[in-house]
Amino acid sequence: MELRQLITFQTVASTLNFSRAAAALNYVPSNVTMQIQALEKELKVRLFDRLGKQLLITDAGKNFLLYVNQALNTLEEAKEAVCKQEQITGTVTISANEVLCAYRLPSTFLQFRKEYPAVRLIFQPVPYDYLKQSLCDGKADIVFLLDEPIQSTSIASQSLVHEQFFLVASADHPILQNEKLSPEHFREELFLINEKGCTYRTLFDQFLKQKGIISSNFLEFSSAEALKQCAMAGIGIAFLPEVIIRAELDRGELAVLPMDLPNFPIYTQMLWHKEKWLSPAIEAFMKLAQKNLSSK
Repeated sequence: MELRQLITFQTVASTLNFSRAAAALNYVPSNVTMQIQALEKELKVRLFDRLGKQLLITDAGKNFLLYVNQALNTLEEAKEAVCKQEQITGTVTISANEVLCAYRLPSTFLQFRKEYPAVRLIFQPVPYDYLKQSLCDGKADIVFLLDEPIQSTSIASQSLVHEQFFLVASADHPILQNEKLSPEHFREELFLINEKGCTYRTLFDQFLKQKGIISSNFLEFSSAEALKQCAMAGIGIAFLPEVIIRAELDRGELAVLPMDLPNFPIYTQMLWHKEKWLSPAIEAFMKLAQKNLSSK
């Protein structure tokens, strides 16, 4: 069993595609196939199922991956300890939801690239529901998400920014003619909201129920940016965090509805796996993100 085979297996397991793995490793696809076959022959188990063009990791492959990740992390730690390089190198893989990727993280990405040019920074987009799991699966080193404070036995978290939410509408929306809003004002209104599943959608649904606001008029979005654009077009009333709409509020393209919202316990949080070794590159990014985002 060779080190390059373990690296190849880890790459195939993360991409589930021989061609993409070959491109990432600068191999020809046949080389990747031969290495995986050699591993399977030595281990006497099948690591991947090949169903037509689809590649699936087997249960044996999943178990083997846990040990491979641990071995490669330990090796990377040993290399860093022995080399003691003056210049930080390595790879940092980050995942985040759409809002944070678009509005919170770009300035940190830019500054990190300037300060640590030898570090390979990878952004790995994953569905919102899979963000935390991506840490356990080893597909991300750091995850950023909007949520209530995370409590987990395996995942560490740090709350960086408390996010303020508003009900907003286009500046010429008729509902803004009212100085004070009551539940009756919303009965015929269309609410523009995120799809069910995210925490702040659940909290908003609870708020409507507590206020006695009864409406069946909901337009659900998977994209916060699309939601905002529809609100600006006058299609309905949007529930969004301030970070997304601050520029539009300042320009008068959106307006905040005269209705008090509770102080929703939603934070921009940074997550990492408690058992993962934090390389100097990962620690450098975490420190920079903490500094940049905590000052917002």
